[in-house]
This record gives sequence, structure tokens and C-alpha cells, in this order.
Amino acid sequence: LNELGSESAKIKAMGIMDKLSTDKTVKVLNILEKNIQDGSKLSTLLNHNNDTEDEERLWRDLIMERVTKSADACLTAINIMTSPNMPKAVYIEDVIERVIQYTKFHLQNTLYPQYDPVYRVDPHGGGLLSSKAKRAKCSTHKQRVIVMLYNKVCDIVSSLAELLEIQLLTDTTILQVSSMGITPFFVENVSELQLCAIKLVTAVSNF
Repeated sequence: LNELGSESAKIKAMGIMDKLSTDKTVKVLNILEKNIQDGSKLSTLLNHNNDTEDEERLWRDLIMERVTKSADACLTAINIMTSPNMPKAVYIEDVIERVIQYTKFHLQNTLYPQYDPVYRVDPHGGGLLSSKAKRAKCSTHKQRVIVMLYNKVCDIVSSLAELLEIQLLTDTTILQVSSMGITPFFVENVSELQLCAIKLVTAVSNF
């Protein structure tokens, strides 16, 4: 799926995606939807109370692998839909909604808590720290897999802005996209995402 994401970006840039058979492209999109669904609601921050720290890390690695795979499926699907001169059949509402659902969930539950400690939930309970205190304690070190996921999600948000300029979406979907575009401006340490969100919000306002 990672390779498919990269290749679909190249084919899109070459402007030849529309030369592929529509039936086959639609089949690919339906398969991609299943892969997006696989990681769309997986929490990467849960403490699963495993016996050892190694088990906990292995479990988290497995979850992150599925979440990253789903991100690649999102990127491939959105690359297909935002390619020039694509037939109407490729704008499958279920796939678009699944991409948005995946992106919203992992922004809120995976990326924001990693980049801005204000969004973290203390698993042990206890008193809440002030926003300033939480941010002061924040480490800038990020796992490579989190940075990779962050970059992929930035690409997805940018591509959703492109999609809005091409395809008419339902009011419900537009509301989902709007909230996804506005929230990054209340999060710290996500400047790249905020730039992508500006494109998205601008596309929504022109809708």
C-alpha cells in the first residue's frame, strides 16, 4: 500500500490516471475502502495492561502498522479521485466519507495528543494541569512512525482541499470537513498541518 500510494502520486502528476479502465479503478477504490476501514478507529494511545513493557510495545507497533497502512490506502484513493479528467464513477461517497472519518479520528486521537500535550488524557486520572504547565512538560522528540503518519495526514488534508474543488459533496460531509479544517488552528506544534488546513478551509468557503 505504501508503494501504491507513491505510484498513484506519480501517475496523478503525469496526468494519465484517466487512461485506466473505470471498472478496474472503481474496484481498486472499493478494496482501498476496506483497508481504510481497518485502521480508521484504532486507538494508538491505549494502555492494554499487558504483562510486560515489551508486550505493550509490540502491541502498539502492530496497531501503528495497521494505522499507517490505512493512511496509505487513504492517500491512494484521494490521489485517484483528484487526478485530472477522472470519470464521475470514481467519486464514491462511501470512500470519501471513510477517508474523512479516518483523518478526523487520527488527528484527534493519535496526532494532536503527540504534538500538543493539552490533548493528552492522563490514563491514571488525577488533577488536570494548566495548558501552560502541560505544554512546558512536553518533549519535542517524536517517534519516526508518528512523524511519518503526520506527514501522510497532512497530504490527505491537502488532497481533500483539491477534491472539494473537483467534486460536489453532501452538506453532512462538508460539515465534517469544516470542523477538521478549523481544529488544527487551536493545536500547537502542527504548523505544516495548519498550512494544509488553510487550503481546506478556503476550499470549503468557496464551495
